[in-house]
Amino acid sequence: MPRQVEFMVNMSSEDRRRHRHVSEKGRILDFVVQYETKHDDRWLPVVRYDTAHGYPHKHQSHADGTQDKTRMKMVDYNEGLNIAEDDVQSNWLHYKAGFLKGGEA
Repeated sequence: MPRQVEFMVNMSSEDRRRHRHVSEKGRILDFVVQYETKHDDRWLPVVRYDTAHGYPHKHQSHADGTQDKTRMKMVDYNEGLNIAEDDVQSNWLHYKAGFLKGGEA
């Protein structure tokens, strides 16, 4: 039977990471990892990895509200989830700086 795990990690008073995944017998079936920053009292998505549309991909948000979507290249969803978590944990300050300057997240 599939098991869903959800949690949120506060990275600062204005930054957080959302995590959700569904797994069965150690295999990831679906996931979302999203980094959000608080700007003008609103939580805004900056980077999101997910498996919507049947394949793992990354959304990069721009300050003007547009997004770029890039397909992830990996063997399976377990690897994709690990890549997403590692990237957001390691690079959230970089993503925030780019987003707030009006550039790519």
